[in-house]
Amino acid sequence: MPPILQNTVLPADRRPVTLHTADGLELVGEVALPPDGRPAAATVVCLHPLPTQGGSMDSHLYRKAAWRLPALADIAVLRFNTRGTQSEEGTSQGSFDDAVGERFDVAAALDLVESTDLAIGVEVPPPWLVGWSFGTDLVLMHGRDPSIEGAVLISPPLRFSSDDDLDAWAELGKPLTLLVPEFDDYLRPDEARRRFARVPQAEVVAVEGAKHLFVGYTERILDEIVGRVRPGFGSLAREY
Repeated sequence: MPPILQNTVLPADRRPVTLHTADGLELVGEVALPPDGRPAAATVVCLHPLPTQGGSMDSHLYRKAAWRLPALADIAVLRFNTRGTQSEEGTSQGSFDDAVGERFDVAAALDLVESTDLAIGVEVPPPWLVGWSFGTDLVLMHGRDPSIEGAVLISPPLRFSSDDDLDAWAELGKPLTLLVPEFDDYLRPDEARRRFARVPQAEVVAVEGAKHLFVGYTERILDEIVGRVRPGFGSLAREY
């Protein structure tokens, strides 16, 4: 079997989707489902980095999650552009709103996953939220929904979210895993442990040698995500 390279796109049932927000916007998105009609064993909803700094549904970790996880781990991947965000997949309506109006975007993503009969045509398991940088603030502020299984936070800067949001997550009780780069620009592992100590169920995973964007760490991050959403699955295959 050939090795999985940086830009390898594995088979999946890929479907463009439109997310409809409660304040009247249409957001561009894609659902990648396991190939060959296999049922999804887990679902992840990806919330991307800061769009004013180039973050989008096409940011490299999320592209590769959509390219690999459906085929390798039977995980359904929903990624989308929040309001006003542009990428190769298209531009969502609206404009960036400093994590305020984006609450409608998160709700629209959860609604789409729950409304599978109308939106993507297949039933998928309750979702895990996966936030990266700005996306972690959206998870902490707006992702506390009873329908989710838990959340994975990649490089959380705690820029827009507050201790009140962390306290609310503690009360919610859902699993929360932080993947924190050793050399992060905003929040490094020791400080993350201190800040998230108020969330008893939070697990801080320090990633040695990594920086905020995790360039060169795709396999490690995807393995960590799969380890939470499909416990016991093991490492992803490196060949296909």
